[in-house]
Amino acid sequence: MGQTLLEALNVRVVGNGRSYLVLAHGFGTDQSAWNRILPYFLSQYKVILYDLVCAGSVNPDYFDFGRYTSLDAYADDLLNILDSLGVDCCAYVGHSISAMIGILASVRRPQLFSKLILIGASPRFLNDKDYHGGFEEGEIEKLFMAMKSNYESWICGFAPLAVGADVPEAVREFSRTLFNMRPDISLFVSRTVFSSDLRGVLGLVKTPSWIIQTAKDVSVPTSVATYLKDSLGGRNTVMMLNVEGHLPHLSSPLVLAHHINIALSGST
Repeated sequence: MGQTLLEALNVRVVGNGRSYLVLAHGFGTDQSAWNRILPYFLSQYKVILYDLVCAGSVNPDYFDFGRYTSLDAYADDLLNILDSLGVDCCAYVGHSISAMIGILASVRRPQLFSKLILIGASPRFLNDKDYHGGFEEGEIEKLFMAMKSNYESWICGFAPLAVGADVPEAVREFSRTLFNMRPDISLFVSRTVFSSDLRGVLGLVKTPSWIIQTAKDVSVPTSVATYLKDSLGGRNTVMMLNVEGHLPHLSSPLVLAHHINIALSGST
């Protein structure tokens, strides 16, 4: 990246608190996804926000197809951001793939993370012998084909399913950030995510974790939250939200902010 990493990934630090809190967005969104819950944390934390390199808000020239073939490269970015900011300890909130990025980073640098708050997390999306990830391989291939053949049409169908709840504003917002992604990058990242299997890493996590799962999520079945609870190596707690959808920060921000606050103030 020609610019520094902090500039390239639009890193911001906002808030008046003394402790650091990272808010890391998931696939198809950017840091604006946190806008509805951000005000609830500004008085207590220094909040670090950034965009994943695949986000539509980042110059697509910075996306290195040879480097971002696994989530490890995204974990490198996260750790480099925290080091560049001089952060020695933070609480981390990660949505979807950023939940797994946080897990990878915490395994490498456990002292850097006081707690992990994992929203809609999944170590593997594909079903396996004794594991229900939510998708069969044929379903994933059909998804890839739809993205490749007509990206705009795919977004129009996928965004309402992902949001789940009947919140048109959230569907519009998610559609906007999906449209902002370059289609070839979006497809490449989707393939990376759906081919990932991080189940073997979970036992190495020693950081206390909160697993936040909605009652109905088209991308992550509730059984995955149970699997995470049973597999993570550190102390952990599952928090079930009585709302629908994969993006509660867009569709149910007050509910999610309340539960994040509980996790931040509590102990597992």
